[in-house]
Amino acid sequence: MKIAIVGTGYVGLVTGCCFAETGVHVTCVDIDADKIERLKQGISPIYEPNLDSMLLRNYKSGFLNFTTDLVSVLDEVEVVFSAVGTPPGEDGSADLHYVLEVARTIGAHMNKYLLVVTKSTVPVGTAKKVREAIEEEQAKRGVNIPFDVASNPEFLKEGNAIADFMKPDRVVVGVDSERAKELLSALYRPMQLNNFRVLFMDIPSAEMTKYAANAMLATRISFMNDIANLCDLVGANINHVRRGIGSDTRIGNKFLYAGCGYGGSCFPKDVKALIKTGRDNGYHMRMIEAVEQVNEAQKEVLFDKFCAHFDKNVAGRTVALWGLSFKPETDDMRESSAVVLAKKLVEAGCKVVAFDPVAMDEARKVLGDKITYASDMYGALVDAEALFLVTEWRMFRMPSWEAVKRVMKVPVVFDGRNIYDRAELLGKGFVYYGIGCNTESVEF
Repeated sequence: MKIAIVGTGYVGLVTGCCFAETGVHVTCVDIDADKIERLKQGISPIYEPNLDSMLLRNYKSGFLNFTTDLVSVLDEVEVVFSAVGTPPGEDGSADLHYVLEVARTIGAHMNKYLLVVTKSTVPVGTAKKVREAIEEEQAKRGVNIPFDVASNPEFLKEGNAIADFMKPDRVVVGVDSERAKELLSALYRPMQLNNFRVLFMDIPSAEMTKYAANAMLATRISFMNDIANLCDLVGANINHVRRGIGSDTRIGNKFLYAGCGYGGSCFPKDVKALIKTGRDNGYHMRMIEAVEQVNEAQKEVLFDKFCAHFDKNVAGRTVALWGLSFKPETDDMRESSAVVLAKKLVEAGCKVVAFDPVAMDEARKVLGDKITYASDMYGALVDAEALFLVTEWRMFRMPSWEAVKRVMKVPVVFDGRNIYDRAELLGKGFVYYGIGCNTESVEF
């Protein structure tokens, strides 16, 4: 089977490489000529474990190709996936400009049946708009070429995207024709060897499923952060609470970790878009609005603890940040808690020295010269009066506390992900602040 994937961002490139890995002939399309040339050299524009080797292997084998010209491949392919960006507008709505531009290009130039699949995260009703855009362009040409539209939202975790694609727990597909169902069944058949579920449903339900899933996960995170903040006030320990509620099979233990807020390209954008969809349909998404409000406030919790520790006398202090990306195993800085913290610290007059094993180049694009970038994790600590752990990269999990204490000016740790043992650090002479675990309670 031959397919085209429009957009070589995170979703499009991972999807293209993984389909090529299963023997599908894939052409990835992007309007950025420089990016396409780098991809042909095996250079990925994003960091994702094992993606570079998969990209180069499939390009060399001929299963993966790259072009800037979508029109040139329309006569060769059976399926076109639209994986272009849907950035949030100021009102929280998803910008469908690129999605509809792809649809119009297809309608203006298609000469045979095509299945057009929306892979990008888009609001309910987008497939209908895509269909209308294609029909309008066909009408201008005076043709009526059959086509189908489907929704196949992605559920890829950054840092684990290849495994998520190749061994998914489920694939959600929205279709309204048997032909579309058969084509997508054939595409995903190689992954069915693991007996995973392909969940076919109507298109609006598939579009809603993506938003509902991310909103649910975001809700669990904000809920735990709310409980953690209360734990700090009443003397409870969120780590004990997490184990206590996570052992309830009705709740489970996933996404119950308190921290300094979620970020990335999905949760913040999708929560905003779901709120906007509700508003557009005359419904107030009260719970989801609270999820967003809690998360925005949570990104300032470490800064507030820092100010409280130093009695608001923070100007002129040197502080260290470990971690800049929104989560480990990615260089994605979008909506990162580290960005919010760094900006707050700079505004307060602090000198910020940061280190991240992967995201330094991206950080420079976002923060510029507002902060200083260290060459290694210990170099960031020299003369620091506070250490902020923001992103829980593996290399930060077991540092040499003797080395940390030796180079820091003041041994104070603000643990934004609760990865350190409070009792251990107190025993080594550090002052420790976590999220919802700042008590003297015994660890059983």
